[in-house]
Amino acid sequence: MTFRPALWRPIALTVTALNLAGAGFAIAGAEPVHASVHVALALAFGYWAHRLRGRGARGEESPRLEQLEADFAELRGELGEAQERIDFIERVLAREAEPRRVDPGADQHDRR
Repeated sequence: MTFRPALWRPIALTVTALNLAGAGFAIAGAEPVHASVHVALALAFGYWAHRLRGRGARGEESPRLEQLEADFAELRGELGEAQERIDFIERVLAREAEPRRVDPGADQHDRR
């Protein structure tokens, strides 16, 4: 069985509201310990409802996140290609910048 935050969040909110109402009745009946238990339960269920809302929102954003990851992977590939091209151009320019060496003995050899 799959846990469904969309189903449990309204339940958590309802239980939170019921505990707040129970705290109000306990305060009206001058029962401070009873009221504090209801307040603690209301806080706990409210926090749980808040966490369930975050879990549901993450599920809705997953297609957007997947698209961003795909775009990032594509950009990473394009950057790798650009770096390879820059390396190639640097090698070509370095080769052209080297002075051509002429063997002085070869020049005399050809004249004989």
